Amino acid sequence: MAYPTTNRTWRILHHATQENYAVGAYNCYNTDGVMAVIRAAERKRSAAIIQLFPWTMHFQGPEFIRYVVNAAHAASVPIAVHLDHCIQPEDVKEALALPFDSIMIDASTLDEEDNIRYCQEVVEQARPLNITIEAEMGRIEGGEDGLPTVDMETILTKPGEAQAFVQRTGVHFLAPSFGNIHGPYPAGGAEKFWDLPRLENIGKSVSNTPLVLHGTHPVSDELFLKAISCGVRKINLNRTVRDEYTSFVTQNAGSLELTMLQMQGVEVYAKSIERMMDVFGSSGRY
Repeated sequence: MAYPTTNRTWRILHHATQENYAVGAYNCYNTDGVMAVIRAAERKRSAAIIQLFPWTMHFQGPEFIRYVVNAAHAASVPIAVHLDHCIQPEDVKEALALPFDSIMIDASTLDEEDNIRYCQEVVEQARPLNITIEAEMGRIEGGEDGLPTVDMETILTKPGEAQAFVQRTGVHFLAPSFGNIHGPYPAGGAEKFWDLPRLENIGKSVSNTPLVLHGTHPVSDELFLKAISCGVRKINLNRTVRDEYTSFVTQNAGSLELTMLQMQGVEVYAKSIERMMDVFGSSGRY
């Protein structure tokens, strides 16, 4: 497979693979989140990935997507814009008409062959647009925007089949299922449910393909570092970096002017992101 060396997401994660660290992919819902990621990345001299959900395409529209991409690409460090968990075919079609750097195709509810076939089709459509594709192999359960909340019984990624999946689909990044779930973990937390030997074997089987970690709330710093040692290069973060910001806005919305609320809120948000950049080892790389 020819490497998409001019694609921003691929270049960011390829550098992380070469230097053995991970890059945070931060789910943003408004301009506060976008500004916080950019400011944190520039202050820390770190690459970053801004993630949007299909919800954003529908609620805030294509011009908001273009604003995010333009702001990210104007930063003094590499920042890509990624569409997370694109489930519906019509959303994929809409996303391919927008300037995303990368798209996550979530066809994990399909059976294996249908998942592979669908991913192949999207990769072919995205290639001339210089958009790279992330796919989920297995099933990462739990609650996420647009995803159903289901039982803990999951379909785990088989390390022996991961390489064939990547080769057949042509996807550029792989999100494996190894006991990780979206949303809060049950008693015992991620430490109890993550199968790290499985993750390590998956990483070895697709050594040239960056792994993506979904299901990161709550996860300890130590567990993040173990995942990175297994080949994880993109780590999706949502509430982990958003909760302090949400709490600040909730506590101060009635007492601060909107301008001050936004300025201080972005700073709180950025500080949470900066801390994770230090944990992931992405700080100071640029």
